Amino acid sequence: MFSGIGFTLLSCTFFMGLVAWISYLKTKGETEDSTGYFLAGRGLNGTFIAGSLLLTNLSAEHLIGLNGQGYRTNMSNMAWEVTAGFAIVIMALYLLPKYLGGAFTTLPEFLSTRFDEGVRRYTVMLFMLGYILVTIPSTLYSGALTILKLFDVPGLLGISYTQSVWLLIWVIGIIGAVYAIFGGLKAVAVSDTINGIGLLIIGLLVPALGFFALGDGNMFEGMKTIATNSPEKLNAIGSSTDSVPFGTIFTGMIFANLFYWGTNQYVIQRTLGAQNLKEGQKGVLYSGFYKLAIPLFMMIPGIIAFHLYGGGLNPVDLAYPTLVADVLPKYLSGFFLAVLLGAVFSTFNSLLNSAATMFALDIYKPQFNPKATDEQLIRMSKWFGTVIALVSFFISPLLMNAPDGLWDLIRRFTGFFNIPIITIVLVGIFSKRIPALAAKVVVIFHVITYYLLVWGLDQMFGIQTTINFIHIYAILFFVEVGIMIAIGKWKPLQKPYVYKANAQVDMVPWKYALPVTFILLSLLASMYIVFSPIGLAYQDSIVSGYFWPAIAGLAIVTGILIYLSLKVWNRKYADFLSEQHKKEVKEARKLA
Repeated sequence: MFSGIGFTLLSCTFFMGLVAWISYLKTKGETEDSTGYFLAGRGLNGTFIAGSLLLTNLSAEHLIGLNGQGYRTNMSNMAWEVTAGFAIVIMALYLLPKYLGGAFTTLPEFLSTRFDEGVRRYTVMLFMLGYILVTIPSTLYSGALTILKLFDVPGLLGISYTQSVWLLIWVIGIIGAVYAIFGGLKAVAVSDTINGIGLLIIGLLVPALGFFALGDGNMFEGMKTIATNSPEKLNAIGSSTDSVPFGTIFTGMIFANLFYWGTNQYVIQRTLGAQNLKEGQKGVLYSGFYKLAIPLFMMIPGIIAFHLYGGGLNPVDLAYPTLVADVLPKYLSGFFLAVLLGAVFSTFNSLLNSAATMFALDIYKPQFNPKATDEQLIRMSKWFGTVIALVSFFISPLLMNAPDGLWDLIRRFTGFFNIPIITIVLVGIFSKRIPALAAKVVVIFHVITYYLLVWGLDQMFGIQTTINFIHIYAILFFVEVGIMIAIGKWKPLQKPYVYKANAQVDMVPWKYALPVTFILLSLLASMYIVFSPIGLAYQDSIVSGYFWPAIAGLAIVTGILIYLSLKVWNRKYADFLSEQHKKEVKEARKLA
């Protein structure tokens, strides 16, 4: 037993050490100023951005939580990942040119120029509460839980389950914090890209081995089994009783994804470090294709586990660890552990890096030391990152008491900060005279109202809200937009807001941005055709007679859109961005 564990730990240490060494070589001497530390010297290319976005987004709670949902119900939870393509397109084509054109380092910095310093502080407070109380703890806890289940840490070390969770959280957290606190953004991006390759290898290997096991050595028989036995498990069109009803894709999920991919600091910070608009757009759009692959290795293994073990696993989050323990060769266990830890570290250190960046640039410098040097900013961010890490180490184990499971907890709690932030950002971009007061009112209104609708009415008055919390996202978004418009009519700004162009990188868009966009959206739609009652969830055969005509029709429409984009729309889009940027530069010069 120990020799097997010893080999696993040795091979894991080797792989992680290799990643750390490559990251060190790539970043040596490049984090000595604030631009190098916080934005990787504005030198990230599309590949590093896409790889970092993938690993920043994916972590152990996805491997465990999504596979658990696939095991328990069906493919409807893939909506959280696949439909991100819509938000990714908006980010790449519209929001990213705004961010890079203004040379912003943080989202709160943009909001301070649009509204005021008070809105900046409100936003930072929302981000920090979300990071400290939910996102960072869930990342650490899910990583600890996975390792604990896979390697029987309590039995191996002779300690209790609770002690094992505490121990693993601290070990994982300390190692991950070193990357973020001492390496800066480029170290995070480089290590993420390398770990991303490992995650894709392992991610595709586990379902392939699972199909072999299910088909008694024949992978295609295993694939046929999940398509013909209980095909309803492959249905992504969620009903009203599923945790993700299909209708929510067109309501609250749009805004949840747009917040995540367009305004969430720890995600967009990678794109703000792009060497130019072209590379930034490449990285963002590439990440959309990665998201389409997630159901293959973050939900299909759960369905394979259902066919192998039946529906009796309790809790359902055991589905993925159980499958991995059974099908993965022992000689790959160290590589798997390294990739798993890499995914955990990526999300954790990305969160720490972004939290430290916001503290240094949005709190410390404007409020306490406007003349802070680069050295002081970096030092303060490291101290704050250390404090955040330590606090999260104590909060993370408390998630053992979460009554409804990790995945549900994360999605519900992010509702406290995702909708008010995306509301404020979009209204800020598309309006000229709405004042800071409107943004502050919306933040306070949302936190109170969201709590009441999701938990408070039931807890205090016994009134149960039957509306799915994702629909509540959309309802509150439109209500809050209305509140901001109403306050703007009541107390408009005396002088209209003027966007100040200050681009530090080349702003020529990627010439294939529009064709790639249409390919991405087409593949997104095809995923819902494949995992639907006319596709693999068809009851009477592998697919229905409508499947191939639907795929063919989608391909024809996509081909026409790609042709038009190459011949006409590409040029118009580039001209639109160019003219808009020139206009903004002129307005900025007038103000100067």
